[in-house]
Amino acid sequence: MNSTEKLIKECEANLSGLFAEIDEIAYANQVKVLDAFRKHKIALRHFAPTSGYGYDDVGRDTLSGVFADIFGAEKAIASPLITSGTHAITLMLFGILRPGDTVFSISGDVYDTLRDVISKRGIGSLKDFGIEFEKAELKDGKFDYSAIECGLKKLKPKMVFIQRSRGYSWRNAFSIEEIRKVCEFVKGMAPNVIIAVDNCYGEFVSAIEPTEAGADICAGSMIKNPGGGIAPTGGYIAGKSSLVEAVGHRLTAPGVGMEVGSYAADYRPFYQGLFLAPHVTSQALKGCVLFSEVFSKLGYTALPKCGDIPNDIICSIKFDCGEELIEFCRAIQSVSPVDSHVVPYPWDMPGYNDQVIMAAGTFVQGASIELSADAPIKEPYVAYLQGGLTYEHVKYAAYQCIENILKSKQN
Repeated sequence: MNSTEKLIKECEANLSGLFAEIDEIAYANQVKVLDAFRKHKIALRHFAPTSGYGYDDVGRDTLSGVFADIFGAEKAIASPLITSGTHAITLMLFGILRPGDTVFSISGDVYDTLRDVISKRGIGSLKDFGIEFEKAELKDGKFDYSAIECGLKKLKPKMVFIQRSRGYSWRNAFSIEEIRKVCEFVKGMAPNVIIAVDNCYGEFVSAIEPTEAGADICAGSMIKNPGGGIAPTGGYIAGKSSLVEAVGHRLTAPGVGMEVGSYAADYRPFYQGLFLAPHVTSQALKGCVLFSEVFSKLGYTALPKCGDIPNDIICSIKFDCGEELIEFCRAIQSVSPVDSHVVPYPWDMPGYNDQVIMAAGTFVQGASIELSADAPIKEPYVAYLQGGLTYEHVKYAAYQCIENILKSKQN
């Protein structure tokens, strides 16, 4: 056993209590998912494909009903016609907001791929439709309640927006308790405001979802946590019935809504992925805390901090230089089950302001619930590691990353 293997074994022993907590959350979520499947009497007929308009598509409609129950929501749309998390969030914004409305982000700036959705002129952004975007910056990575109060009084927004995960910011994701507390504060000041949550990377990391903690609506991607590594595409929106219905009219066409929408491939991967999602998410969470622990022991700064249970499936690690960050991402790629022979390079990726390097040797292209890592090439040099279908895969990746970085330092 070499020094890297000893370090990982020592870290695993330190994390045994945290791993047990993660297992308890996974169990609670597995029961919730199973109860929803049983309530809707899921059967083979729900997996059957449809074509054309997709009228009376029982697979589509029932999948949406299952999502609604799991999220404690009145209604949901879970659809393979939604292409990504960014698309799902965009539908949520455009479905609800109207010209002259203001959306007020209380979690600071939005993730890179949403910036053009909000403000880039000439492409059909919110700005083009006379919808204003304002934000309250975070204070030490937490909600700034005085700034939120000020913004609510001054702006009188129609929507308050919360990005649960960190994006490319150096902070932890928000816990459900933090979301519950800020929702109570916002509703206490503005009872009629709509609270919308970008829930990407946060599904099933807690025993409850934002729509059970005071949010009116939330959205995310099915190639992240709720797809369980099996869903081949898709996204979801869940929340109050009137809001979700409005989003449905934006997904298809006004007056048509969710009466249409076929899928010529079968729905089985969406149902099976959702069933497996609590367990798969727990595997990613364990991998997240392992990476944080081992890299902290090596002298790097990482989030979540040692001993903290994650609020999403992402581990952020701060490196000393761009070369080290790139080496880390290449190590992740080299232990991928798909495209392990590929060497990733930084490039000008659509929707991002800086060059980005992405390591993602995944079965589903870009699936963030599978082990992957990405980073903008700028100071501070932070890699964002996410996912892992199995803990064992993530554990081996941690070993390989350490070995590669130590070797590059020696050279």
